[in-house]
Amino acid sequence: MHIQILGSAAGGGFPQWNCNCSNCDGVRKGTLNAKPRTQSSIALSDDGVNWILCNASPDIRAQLENTPTLQPARSVRDTAIGAIVLMDSQIDHVTGLLTLREGCPHQVWCTDMVYEDLSSGFPLFKMLEHWNGGLRWNPIPLAAEFTIPVCPALRFTAIALRSAAPPYSPHRNNPHPGDNIGLLVRDLNTGGVLFYAPGLGQPDAQVKSVMADAHCLLVDGTLWRDDEMAYAGVGDKLGSEMGHLQQSGTDGMIALLDGQAAVRKILIHINNTNPILDEDSTERAELARHGIEVAFDGMHITL
Repeated sequence: MHIQILGSAAGGGFPQWNCNCSNCDGVRKGTLNAKPRTQSSIALSDDGVNWILCNASPDIRAQLENTPTLQPARSVRDTAIGAIVLMDSQIDHVTGLLTLREGCPHQVWCTDMVYEDLSSGFPLFKMLEHWNGGLRWNPIPLAAEFTIPVCPALRFTAIALRSAAPPYSPHRNNPHPGDNIGLLVRDLNTGGVLFYAPGLGQPDAQVKSVMADAHCLLVDGTLWRDDEMAYAGVGDKLGSEMGHLQQSGTDGMIALLDGQAAVRKILIHINNTNPILDEDSTERAELARHGIEVAFDGMHITL
C-alpha cells in the first residue's frame, strides 16, 4: 500500500493567511525551524499507478502539482485519481471538489450523513451536477468492509468517530454516527494495515481495538493542548469542542499511542498554533521520545 501525504495541516494551512501567532510569524520570517504545510489530504494506492484521494482540500490544485505521480499525462486530459473518499463534510476537507470540477464525473465515497450535509447545508453534489454529471455518490457503510474498484487489493472499513458536524451543518449540535469517520485500510497483497483518522476526538473501545490492529496509525495531531486556541490568543474554542483530541495529558493522544504496537505512529492535520510544528521545540522532542512522527507535505509511506 502506498500512502502519499498531500497536505498535513489543519484548516487554514500553515502559515494561516490571517494569523500572526508565533508559529505563523516565525515561519514567514524564517526564524522558526518549521516546514510550511497545506491543508490535510492524502492519497492511497495498491499499485502506485491508480489512486484514491482521501479528502479534497482547498489546496488540492497545488498538492496535485507537487505530486507528479497523480498526473501521469497518458492523454490530453488525464488524472491518476480514480475515486475520492470523504472522511467528513468539513469545509477544509471538501472544498477542493470545486477545483476538481473539470474532471467530473467523480466517483465519491462518503457516509449518509456527509452526503446529507453536502446536499443541503453546503450543496456541492447539487452544484456540481452542472459539470458533466458532477459527483456520483457511493454510500460508505459503517463498521462493514467495502471495496473501491480502482484499487481492488485494498479493503476499507469505516469507523464512526465521536466528533462534530461542521458549523454549517443542519445538525451541528446533534451529532450522528457517520458525521466523521476513521478508515481502516488493509492491503491484501502485502498484509499492511493503515488506520487513518485526521478528526479523532474521543476514542472509544471500538477505535482502540481498531488501532491495535494497524501497522501504521495516521491520526489527529491538531492541537497540543485542549485550550491551545486561547493560549495562543487566536480564539476561545476548546479542541474537544471542535472534535479533536489534544496530544498532552494523561488522556491525550501521546498516552493513547503509547499503548499501541503499530510500527509507525504519525500525527496529521496539525493546527498552525501547535508547538510541534517547531522542529526545535520541547514538544517536538517529547514526541520523538515516544516514537511519534509528524507528517509533512510530500511524505510517502509504504506498507
